[in-house]
Amino acid sequence: MRMSFADPKTLSHQERDEGTVFAPRFNADGLITVVTVEAGSNDVLMVAHMNIETLRLTMETGVAHYWSRSRQAIWKKGETSGELQEVEELRVDCDQDCIVMSVRQTGRGAACHTGRKSCFYRRIVVEDGQPVLQDVGLPRLFDPKAVYGH
Repeated sequence: MRMSFADPKTLSHQERDEGTVFAPRFNADGLITVVTVEAGSNDVLMVAHMNIETLRLTMETGVAHYWSRSRQAIWKKGETSGELQEVEELRVDCDQDCIVMSVRQTGRGAACHTGRKSCFYRRIVVEDGQPVLQDVGLPRLFDPKAVYGH
């Protein structure tokens, strides 16, 4: 039997915000934002999107699946790199339009396609009145050219 989700339009404001029915609110493109954090440390690893199918796959398999907006395809995180994300916990915000997913990052521990632990490896600073990006020093855990061939 396929996992199904309640239609958010069938819930009252109170039921959506305080109830026990999971009714994810996908945006006009059919996507919901997912903030992925490392179990234990709660370090933010990445932000991505899921559609209804990838949310089902994630919940049914226990492995993170996302929707790649650039490729317009299902993206099983780590399928190419070996950096799978094993789901520990899923949380939804009060109005059910954003998910926080806690994962165990497998492989070498890199969630980012650049080979780093986190996609958030740069900070924004202001120099001479202009915003610039500054590396925070997260080391590369793998060589992306060797893994992805580009």
